[in-house]
Amino acid sequence: MKIFSGTANEALARAICKSIGIELGKCTIKPFPDGETFVKIEENVRGEEVFIIQPTSPPTNHNLMELFIMIDALRRASAKRITAVLPFYGYARQDRKDQPRVPITAKLIANLLVAAGANRVLTIDLHAQQIQGFFDIPVDHLYAAPVMYDYLRRKNLKDLVVVSPDVGGLKMAHAYAQVLEAGLAIVAKRRKSATEVESMAVIGEIKGKNVLLVDDLTETAGTLTEAAALLKKKGAKQILACVSHAILGETGIARLRKSEIDELITTDTVQRPPIDGVKVTTLSVAGLLGEAIKRIHSNSSVNSLFEFKGGRTS
Repeated sequence: MKIFSGTANEALARAICKSIGIELGKCTIKPFPDGETFVKIEENVRGEEVFIIQPTSPPTNHNLMELFIMIDALRRASAKRITAVLPFYGYARQDRKDQPRVPITAKLIANLLVAAGANRVLTIDLHAQQIQGFFDIPVDHLYAAPVMYDYLRRKNLKDLVVVSPDVGGLKMAHAYAQVLEAGLAIVAKRRKSATEVESMAVIGEIKGKNVLLVDDLTETAGTLTEAAALLKKKGAKQILACVSHAILGETGIARLRKSEIDELITTDTVQRPPIDGVKVTTLSVAGLLGEAIKRIHSNSSVNSLFEFKGGRTS
């Protein structure tokens, strides 16, 4: 078994290798002067099982192309089985035709991964569960929830209510509420545009309670900050936000600095610079991915990675 990393999140790849006790594979990835990507695998992979760690976070198109080129290089070097490990699956929000003449880009990415030569995909917290069905190869879909739960249990929060910031995240919020033995509430929202959200109402009792907002992804932080403002207005005490993938740009960081969110809990699925003025706790999914990689290599079940404290994340 060999593990290689693209340039999107090499720190996570090294942490995964450390967790399972192997060296990160050597490869050269560099740009040509015209912006094209050159990849060379610097060690023999003939007949080997290979894993490529590459979240497709911004710059998304560049990281995707790099991944496709690495897969092609390994396939042509006679690797036995190639697993694309995408801790974050880019374009996942474009998973359906919600207006005329638009693409289903999440399906296109699935087709391109298979065409490049991937035999298997390993990912964490897809934005939409049905993306698994876009592939005709095996997909192992993990959840960051067990990592989050361990941290939240140590905080020992009293009078906790788990809140979904929109209807789509209700299933995830329900799973957190069950495991944390907390109440459940939902914020009904209306989206103005891709970057603007108008929160409408809170369904559930949150007055005088500690609140945990849960979501799979935040980029501009509009949904989270609007929901937090509404919850504070309705009498919530401490407000925490738990997000698997925090792909924060300047807009998102600016909004979080001014928001009512006391702490943002996220993971290292994507790399980002340190953020000043916001309390961000980054938990590592390296152990979770490392264990999944070991089990895939030994053809063991990954099912038990979804189970914790007698419950399931799915």
